[in-house]
Amino acid sequence: MAAIYNEIKEISWKMGDAGEFTNRVISSVFRDATIPDSFRSVAYWIASGGETVFLQDANSLMLSTDSLIEILNHIRKNFPQVLRVTSYARASTLKLKTVDEYIRLKECGLTRLHVGMESGSDKVLKLIDKGCKSEQLLEGGKRVVEAEISLSLYVIPGIGGVELSEDHTHETARVINGVNPAFVRFRSLYVRHNTPLAEMTKQGLFNPPDEDRIVTEIRDIIQRLENITTTIASDHILNLLEEVEGKLPEDKEKMLAVIHRYLNLPYEERLMFQLGRRGGALRSLDDIYEPGVRSRLEAAKREIEKDLPGGIPEYIQAIKKRFV
Repeated sequence: MAAIYNEIKEISWKMGDAGEFTNRVISSVFRDATIPDSFRSVAYWIASGGETVFLQDANSLMLSTDSLIEILNHIRKNFPQVLRVTSYARASTLKLKTVDEYIRLKECGLTRLHVGMESGSDKVLKLIDKGCKSEQLLEGGKRVVEAEISLSLYVIPGIGGVELSEDHTHETARVINGVNPAFVRFRSLYVRHNTPLAEMTKQGLFNPPDEDRIVTEIRDIIQRLENITTTIASDHILNLLEEVEGKLPEDKEKMLAVIHRYLNLPYEERLMFQLGRRGGALRSLDDIYEPGVRSRLEAAKREIEKDLPGGIPEYIQAIKKRFV
C-alpha cells in the first residue's frame, strides 16, 4: 500500500501537480484501465482523507503487544498523516493485556477499539455461546478506558429474548456503568435464518421480542446509566428509533423523551411508524405527520394488509432480511 501510495504521488509529479493528490490526479487513477484495482483502492482511501486505518479483519489484539507495536510503527512511518488507527477486539481478549500494554499501544497510534459486547448478562452470554463472561468485559474494558483508548461497545437489544429481557437490560447497564466506554452502539436483534438462534426459536427455546419490547429494552438500559460520559449511538437501520442518540449525562432525558413519545403512541400509530421506518420513508417521529408521507404510508398499509395474512409485522420481517 505504501508503494502504491508513492507511485500515485509520482503520477502527480508527472502530471505537473507537484506530488499533490489533486482531484485531477485521483480521477486519472480511477479512469486508467491499465493499472491494477489496488491503485484505485488506495486512491479512494486518499480521496477520503487518508487519515484513518482499520486493522482488519478480526481480533487484532490476539497478536502480541510487541507485534502490534511493530505494525503501528510501520503505519506511522509510511503514513505520518494518519490520525486514527482502529481495530476490532473480542471481549474475551481485552483482559489479556495490561493497562501498561494498552498505554504502549496508544502511544504508538492505536486510538480506538470496537468490541461486540452484546450483553452484560452472564445468562444471555451463555445462551448465545458468546465465549466470555461479563467480568471479562468489565475488567478488560476498564483497562482500555484507563489507557485512554476510545472504546466502542456494541449492544444487542433483544438478544436475551422475552424471558431474559430484564436480566439483559439490568446487567448490560451495570457493565456499561462500570466501564464508561466512549461509545455504546445499539444493534437491535434480528434472528437470521439458518442460525442456531433461529433453530432455537423454531423449537420454542427462544422467544424474540417484538419492536416495542426492543424499544423498551433500550429505554431500560439508558434509564440505568449513571455517572458516566458515554455517547449513545443508534447508527444502524435495525434500530427503530434513529433519534435515540446523545451524550451522557446531558442528553439522557432527551433520548428518553423520544422513546416515551413513541411508546405512548396508539398501537396503530406505532405500527405505521414501523412501516415507514423499515421502508425507508421515515427517520424521525415527526416525519410520520408529513401529509405526503402519511398518505403514501396509509396506501401501503392497505395493500400490505390485503396481500399478507400477517399484515405489517410480517412485511417488516421480510424487509429486515435485506438489512443483515
